[in-house]
Amino acid sequence: IGVNFIDTYHRTGLYPVKLPSGLGMEGAGVVEAVGEGVTRFAVGDPIAYASGPIGAYAEFHVVAAERAVKPPAGIDARVAAAAMLQGMTVEFLVRRCYPVKAGDFVLFHAAAGGVGTIAMQWLASLGAITIGTAGSAEKCALAKSLGAAHVINYRTEDWVKRVKEITDGKGCHVVYDGVGKDTFMASLDCLRPRGMMATFGNASGPVPEIQPLLLSQKGSLFLTRPTLFHYIASRSDFELSATALFDVVTRGVVKIQIGHRYPLKDAAQAHRDLEARKTTGATILLP
Repeated sequence: IGVNFIDTYHRTGLYPVKLPSGLGMEGAGVVEAVGEGVTRFAVGDPIAYASGPIGAYAEFHVVAAERAVKPPAGIDARVAAAAMLQGMTVEFLVRRCYPVKAGDFVLFHAAAGGVGTIAMQWLASLGAITIGTAGSAEKCALAKSLGAAHVINYRTEDWVKRVKEITDGKGCHVVYDGVGKDTFMASLDCLRPRGMMATFGNASGPVPEIQPLLLSQKGSLFLTRPTLFHYIASRSDFELSATALFDVVTRGVVKIQIGHRYPLKDAAQAHRDLEARKTTGATILLP
């Protein structure tokens, strides 16, 4: 079972859910039974899913056949569970939200996290000049080892100043920010004119309200608040995203970094560690 920040949003009520409810959006395993008319899967097939319904924190979970895929041969359930939601998030961000081109300057916050470790590798394969931020020397070293051209420890460095230095004062083409409140306003100052800010998460809390005029004043910036689920709403988009993800994984372009494994009974501790930023790479639960 994959553990993601969205699980903490559901738990706290930041993203309201109808109670009673379980937690968890993604997982991988083996098909135990299929419903009437299901032809996409058979009992015994490997399966992975990442778009609900909520309730993955369980030994058994019922999901819609059209919202699941068969992982390619050679990708085991642990890797599939760690890859799906975070990997498809990276796919839509770097290929469809802002299609990154070779030579683009890209700022990516939380570069050593589950999404970040995938993004560092994927962006490097696209030829981007990636600037990754993280909160410790160890996390910065991990981001660097995975393909970041530059790394910044946001706890010890003036990261806006460093971004300006790295880009010769021009700023980045795109900023991907899953941190939220703590980084949002300063991230806008890291963009070049007509650059794009993609704020896709709230790890530090919801971002502040801004007036649209501010985007004009800072260089006719583009601002989007995308979610994965709008980019995989149709079956065709879901398959497109999952296929692209498993392609880079099977080719070795992206290696899924599973940093932490917890038994299902310790899901609460997994949340505490994730929220305290004690984790690197992906976090999974094992039922």
